[in-house]
Amino acid sequence: MNPDTFELFRYFIIFIILLFISGVYCVLVSFNLVRALIGVEILIKAVTLLIILAGYICDRVALAQAIVLTLIVIEIVIMVVAGGVVLWAFKYNKTIDPRRLSNLRG
Repeated sequence: MNPDTFELFRYFIIFIILLFISGVYCVLVSFNLVRALIGVEILIKAVTLLIILAGYICDRVALAQAIVLTLIVIEIVIMVVAGGVVLWAFKYNKTIDPRRLSNLRG
């Protein structure tokens, strides 16, 4: 691996770490369920970029692409179900603030 490639990898790793931190911040600090879903989406994108980078470094790009494709399908399913839960919570409680959703019972 030449020094230019290492320098490029370093920038990618810094970007992935910043993306991950911003996703965690968005999930933990937000009092809005939609923003929390956006934070989860940012976290999943950071993990996707990390898997692609690891596959490129280890010379297993095809395996990394297969894993990322599976992760994208799982991500879509999670976002659709979570979006449905948020819409249901808004329909019955008229708010998407998780602090005010006290009457959620199964």
